[in-house]
Amino acid sequence: MSVLKKVLIGLAIVIAIPFVIAAFVKGEYKVLREITINRPKQDVFNYIKFMKNQENYSKWDTMDPAMKKSYSGTDGTIGFVSAWESKKDDVGVGEQEIKKITEGERVDFEIRFKEPFEATDAAFMTTETLSDSQTKVQWGFEGKMKYPMNLMMLFMDFEKIIGGDVETGLSRLKVVLEK
Repeated sequence: MSVLKKVLIGLAIVIAIPFVIAAFVKGEYKVLREITINRPKQDVFNYIKFMKNQENYSKWDTMDPAMKKSYSGTDGTIGFVSAWESKKDDVGVGEQEIKKITEGERVDFEIRFKEPFEATDAAFMTTETLSDSQTKVQWGFEGKMKYPMNLMMLFMDFEKIIGGDVETGLSRLKVVLEK
């Protein structure tokens, strides 16, 4: 066997290894955080169902003061879309849409990232009564990376990356609602 043939076979194996590994790597992620807010459930729900209110507590809404925002539809209802455009790569370009509302209980969102990468992920916020004056709020995200990009899951800890930002947002939400 010639040296060139051995080199080409070796190169093919090196190139194929990541694709083989990616076939066995989980492509989904889920992140869920919660906080207790000292306000009645309906007050909390009535605040979080309005997407524009995220500007007051979401970490992502404060990452670029020069970010351009636009809206379509009626906030707090299914179909409302909040879009953003930033020159910062860690903010990028995308939009978030209210997909479902279970009144007093849960709001489901679809987040569509356009730049610096394309992806569509799901997010939700729920409220649960703990007492007349305490509400548990959960904020969750679910996403998927398609093969072979799911190989990045080996190097990215979404629990840590997104989880910290969600905790920050929930802490800010608590401050805003308990004023």
